[in-house]
Amino acid sequence: MKIAIIGAGAFGTALGGVLSDKGFEISYYDSKLINASLSDVLDGAMLSILAVPSDVVPHLLPYLPKTLPLLVATKGLFDDKLLIDFDKYDVISGPGFASDIKAQKKTKMTVTSSNIAKMFTTDYLTFDITSDKKGVLMCGSLKNIYAIFAGFLGLERDSKDWQDFINDVLVEMKSILVLNGASSDTVDLACGIDDLMLTCGLPSRNYEFGMKLAKNRNYKPTNTVEGLTALNKIRHGIIKIPEDAVIMCKCLKKL
Repeated sequence: MKIAIIGAGAFGTALGGVLSDKGFEISYYDSKLINASLSDVLDGAMLSILAVPSDVVPHLLPYLPKTLPLLVATKGLFDDKLLIDFDKYDVISGPGFASDIKAQKKTKMTVTSSNIAKMFTTDYLTFDITSDKKGVLMCGSLKNIYAIFAGFLGLERDSKDWQDFINDVLVEMKSILVLNGASSDTVDLACGIDDLMLTCGLPSRNYEFGMKLAKNRNYKPTNTVEGLTALNKIRHGIIKIPEDAVIMCKCLKKL
């Protein structure tokens, strides 16, 4: 079975490595890294996996066949309306740094299909399963914003202030998901609480950016910081924020 992976960065190749080890034929498309056409990569594929930065997704989706099943592995993609034309799509997300997956460290993630879970499950990679696609997408975006703010505040992992922050954010994330038509229960899955805890500390790129921003308000990242893209989506009203979302309101003012 051929799998087309759109995006040959760290996470895309980590997922590809898991599938390759399980006997799947993997074909990568990445305009910056690989000299192969998108049509050639998609030819004969039974599934495409989207693993590009979230700001690239809207520009790339029009070129993907809508009848080919799609697995969204991009974190930071808020707007599920972008995927409405696809006959079938699923989402995979959770607390897995690409380096950890490649090193085969025990990792639990969330996926929205039992069949996809079976494809990826190994002795080191396991899954919880939900049908809440919007909730999984939103958790993957929101946690990046909160991670920037945790770094901006200089919260040290496992300190009391950090634990209080995590607990407050979890409550807030639940209210944001419900307001936007997703399930609050999704926050309790690996894509929610576990990914939030992992991202709100080093070596998270979002957390590190927050630390640098606190020291220099003019600091500009050289690589994609997904939390910034997600924050701009909120500023443009794509995601509704409840009035009592105190921490997110602070993020909007401070970041």
